[in-house]
Amino acid sequence: MATATVNNECFDLGAFLPYRLAVAASRVSRDFAERYREEFGLSIPEWRVLAHLSQDGAVSVRDIYERVDMDKSKVSRAASRLQRAGLVRKGTNPHDRRLVTLSLSRKGKQLMRRVAPVAAGFQSELEARLGDTLPGLEAALNELAQGPE
Repeated sequence: MATATVNNECFDLGAFLPYRLAVAASRVSRDFAERYREEFGLSIPEWRVLAHLSQDGAVSVRDIYERVDMDKSKVSRAASRLQRAGLVRKGTNPHDRRLVTLSLSRKGKQLMRRVAPVAAGFQSELEARLGDTLPGLEAALNELAQGPE
């Protein structure tokens, strides 16, 4: 296992865990994005918006950008493109009329029924690639997602 040396004289970026995690996440995201972009014409922000809406129903733009760790403007632009394509409906939050809520349209739900098997197939490929290391990776990701104590 690589260990980063951090001092004033030497820093090995290739061994720096935050960097390695970011690179791995970016590569996996790009690999998956290539599939749904080719088959369905979706961008990464559009995919993330649709995926969250398919899981959560009607949610605010703020909720989505907080969950997907993406700029509010990227989420808003993706939502606008999806709305123009007839995949997403915009509405007003009944509890806070200042918040815009998003939900999948019937067309959006149909698209997600087509995208879901592609995502499941990609997940299966990753799991097979990771093999016996998968449970350890999942435990580590869960630990990191909790943040420092």
